[in-house]
Amino acid sequence: MGIQAQFLMMVGMVICLTSAAYADQGTATYYAPPYVSSACYGNQDNGNMVAGASDAIWNNGAACGTNYKVKCIGPANTAPHPCKNGESIVVKIVDYCAKCNGTINLSQDAFSKISNLEIGKIMVEYDRV
Repeated sequence: MGIQAQFLMMVGMVICLTSAAYADQGTATYYAPPYVSSACYGNQDNGNMVAGASDAIWNNGAACGTNYKVKCIGPANTAPHPCKNGESIVVKIVDYCAKCNGTINLSQDAFSKISNLEIGKIMVEYDRV
């Protein structure tokens, strides 16, 4: 294989790895059940692993039904060690949360899998999957 071909292959691999590792960062809060009614699905039950989207994600309702992988990366305030073992979750966007105090408003069930509930607000990485 020529040097040019090797170089192009390496550049392609770097681009693929970079795009796979990219995730947005923001904050997550949570809300308590019941998780219906919602802006996207009315009174339809979509389970417990759901979330509301702030304007950063909502995109005039285009976010409805999309799934996001969310991972706690640290405290949003002075709370020490809010994250649980580097766990990540996948949630479905079912609601709009214009007045949330975060980028993504997780169901209590989802939030509790990645952080302690008493923390209330955390820094997260999130990526559409």
